[in-house]
Amino acid sequence: MSVERAQYEAQRAERRYRAVDPENRLVARGLEAQWEKQLFELEQAQQELVRREQLRPRTLSVQERHNLLSLGQDLQRLWEAPSLAVRDRKQLLRTLLEEVSITVNREQYSAHLKLRWRGGKLTECDVALPRSRPATIRTDEDTLALVRRLAQHYPDATIAGILNAQGRLSAQGLRFNQNLVGNLRRHWKIPCFEPQAERPEGELLSIRQAARVLCTAPSTLHRWVNAGFIAGEHPTPGAPWRIRITETLRSLFVDSTPDGYVAMQVATRRLGVSRQTVLQRVKRGELDAVLVRRGRAKGLRIKVANDQPDFFERTS
Repeated sequence: MSVERAQYEAQRAERRYRAVDPENRLVARGLEAQWEKQLFELEQAQQELVRREQLRPRTLSVQERHNLLSLGQDLQRLWEAPSLAVRDRKQLLRTLLEEVSITVNREQYSAHLKLRWRGGKLTECDVALPRSRPATIRTDEDTLALVRRLAQHYPDATIAGILNAQGRLSAQGLRFNQNLVGNLRRHWKIPCFEPQAERPEGELLSIRQAARVLCTAPSTLHRWVNAGFIAGEHPTPGAPWRIRITETLRSLFVDSTPDGYVAMQVATRRLGVSRQTVLQRVKRGELDAVLVRRGRAKGLRIKVANDQPDFFERTS
């Protein structure tokens, strides 16, 4: 019934979408999204139907029932059958056993078991326990993975500061320092940081230093780095953000709005999409954008082609 209802709703959404005037693109987009939603719900209902049909108990035939009942008369053959899985053996034991009592003797590394079977029979046996050894003290895997990642960008002293800023401790419960990080790297054969012979284009600066170079506020850089408008390097939580100052980055910050660039509200209206969609297109390089840092027109400006249609403008 769920599949039938979902199929009916999907067909109704399709009819509504095909009946809309193609010129009314905003309404058509909404109906298209509703149609896609109903198709998704139909697919989910069909998958649920298939899953439930697979879980439906299968009726045993007369011969299968006879074979199953005959196994109860020869438990030894059933237990040693190669086709019996471990899970089935556990289920068989739960069916036959009524109570299990275990007495552990840690000094002798043994355990005494009392098995009470259904029907009243009692079985006692001794089982040897494995001799355990103290757990090896070692640094946790998350910290090791973090050190491997940080060693590609920072020296040992900086790595120790980042680990301490995150509240991480060594295997002995100590705060990290340069020597501890170095010993940890050498023990796990993690290569140490080596500055690149050929440095990439542009100087790598902190957020505050980059803000002074670009003549803007650090909060603005933080906001646009988080939005993806500006590329930043942040290998791990606790490490400082870094921005590489290049000529391409400098060209994104201007003092006045260039020709052809409009505010975000105008761009969303001309393109007929949301603000988030515009930002995604900027990050993918489909739209050009600059950041005006002075005057009343301060903020992000988007370049939109003049031939883009405006859905709110009346056409003659």
